[in-house]
Amino acid sequence: MADGTHAMANDDLLAKTTRMSGADYVAGVLKEEGVKQIIGFPASELFDASAALDIPPLIARTQRVAVNIAEGYARATAGKELAVVTVQYGPGAESAFAGIAQAFNDRVPMLFLPTGYPRGSEAVSPNFESRRNFRHITKWCEAATQVTHLPKLMHAAISRVRNGPPAPVLLELPVDLLAESLDAQPSDHRRPRRSVPQANNGEVAALVETLLAAENPIILAGQGILSASATRDLVEFAELLRIPVMTTPNGKSGFPEDHPLALGTAGRARPAPVDHFLDKADVVLALGSSLTRSYYILPVPDDKIILQVTLDEADLGKDYAVAQGVIGDVGSVLKQMIAHIRQEGLELGRRPDPTAEIAEVRAAFMARWMPLLTSESRPISPYRVVWELMQALDPVTSIVTHDAGNPRDQFCPFYVASVPGSYIGWGKTTQLGSGLGFAIGAKLARPEATVVNLMGESAFGMVGIDFETAVRCDLPVLTIVLRNNVLGGYAKSMPVATEKYGANRITGSYAPIAEALGGYGACVSEPEDLRPALLDALDRVKGGQASLLEVITHEEPRLAGLW
Repeated sequence: MADGTHAMANDDLLAKTTRMSGADYVAGVLKEEGVKQIIGFPASELFDASAALDIPPLIARTQRVAVNIAEGYARATAGKELAVVTVQYGPGAESAFAGIAQAFNDRVPMLFLPTGYPRGSEAVSPNFESRRNFRHITKWCEAATQVTHLPKLMHAAISRVRNGPPAPVLLELPVDLLAESLDAQPSDHRRPRRSVPQANNGEVAALVETLLAAENPIILAGQGILSASATRDLVEFAELLRIPVMTTPNGKSGFPEDHPLALGTAGRARPAPVDHFLDKADVVLALGSSLTRSYYILPVPDDKIILQVTLDEADLGKDYAVAQGVIGDVGSVLKQMIAHIRQEGLELGRRPDPTAEIAEVRAAFMARWMPLLTSESRPISPYRVVWELMQALDPVTSIVTHDAGNPRDQFCPFYVASVPGSYIGWGKTTQLGSGLGFAIGAKLARPEATVVNLMGESAFGMVGIDFETAVRCDLPVLTIVLRNNVLGGYAKSMPVATEKYGANRITGSYAPIAEALGGYGACVSEPEDLRPALLDALDRVKGGQASLLEVITHEEPRLAGLW
C-alpha cells in the first residue's frame, strides 16, 4: 500500500511538472521553431510567455506597422525564418487588418497569432472575431476552441506558413484558453519542413520546346524567384537560352540588374528596355509570378504566348489566358529545365545574342534621363535624390525599399538591384507608409546591412511615429522623406477641389520629428548639399543611429515609360 501511494504521489508530481498554460505552450513551440523575436503590440499573453524563454518582444507603435515589420523580416530572409506577429483581440486585431491585407497581396509568409475574446463572447456584436474577418486575406484562418487542440493547431499553422503559396496564416487564441493548462510538451513538436514540388517531365519538355522554337522569348521573373532562392538557377537558365529577363515590382532583385540580359522592372514606371523587348517578344515565360493585373504593374500584351510556372494553381488563367501553366516550385522547375536541355543536347538554332541590343537601348534611356537625375534645380528634383542615393550606397551590402506613389515610380526604374533580397519592392496593393515597417523588419533580419527607405511626406504622415520604434529597438535605418508640400499626383484626380480649396496641399517639417523621437534628423534644400548630407546620414546609420533626411523637392510628374 505504501509503495502504491508513493507511486501515485510521483505520478501527481510528474503531471504537475509537465502541465503548462496555453500561452507557455505556444511560446515553447515558437522557441522550438527558432523564432528570434515576437513582433506586435500589447496586450498579448504571448509576450510574457515568450520573454520567459528568452524570445524578446519587438513592440511597434501601431499594429499595422508591426505587421509591416514582420513582412520586411520575412522578405529579407526569403521566408526562411518564421516571422510571428501577435496583437490584442478587438481593436488590436482591427488595427492590424491593413497590414495583413498588404502581406496577403505581397504573397508574404508569416504567422499571425492575435488573441481572441473569451470563448462564448467572441461572436457577440460589436466584438471583432479575427477568424471570421480575416478569412479573405489569409490562406488559413482558424481559432483554437480547446486548449488540448493547441499542439495540432500550431503544427498545422506552421506547416501552412512553410508550404504552398506564401501568405499570412492566422490562428486566433482566446485569452481564457491561453490561461488554461494542458498536458503537452513543446519539445514534442515536430518542426514542419518545406516541400519543393517539381513539375512533370513532360510539362518541362513542353516548356523548353516552346522556348526553343520562339524567335524573341522573354522571361518575367516574380517574387517566387526570391522565395525559392532561385536567382542562381535563373541566371544559368537565361544564359543557357540567351533570354532577356525583366522582373515584377515584387520580384525586383530576383535577377541581377547589372547582368547583360537584365531589362529592369516591369512596373507602372519602367526603363525603356522593358517596353522594347516586351513589344517584340512572341513568348513570355512567367517564373514565380502570379501574373496579377494591377495599375502598378505593366500588363502583358494580348498577342503574346504566355507560359507560367507558379506554386499556386489559382494563378493559372486568373488574369491572362495562359498557353501552358505548370504548378511547382520555381527553383525546382528551373533545375529541371536546365537538366533537360543539357541531357538532350538541345540547341538554340539561329537566335541572336540580345545583349548588345539591351545595352544600346539602356544607354539611350539613361542618356535621356540623366538631365533629371543630375539636375541642379531648386527645389531639388526627386530624381537627383535617386541618383545621389545610387552613388552613395553599396548595392551588395544594402537593402532599399520605397513607399507607394511617386517615390516608387521615380526610384524603381533606375536603382540597379544586383543582389537577391537587396530591394524590397511592392506593387499590388500599395498602402502609404508600408515602406518604413519593411525597412525596420529588413534591418531586424539583416543587422549588418545598410537599410534605406525612400518615402513621401504623405506616407510619413501615416506612420512617422514608428520611426521611434527603430530608435528604441536599436534598428538604425535611414528614412529619406521627399517633401514638396503636396499630395504628389493627386491634383489630377480632384482638380476642382485643388483649385478652389487647395485640397492637395500639406505642410510640415519632418527632421525635427526625428530628433524629438531620439534619432538624427537633417533637412536639405540645396542640390549641392544633398550628397554630403546623405553621406553624413549614412555614416550615422552605420554608427548605430536611426536617421531621417528630409529633402525639399519639387513635384515631378514625369515618369519613365510614361513620358
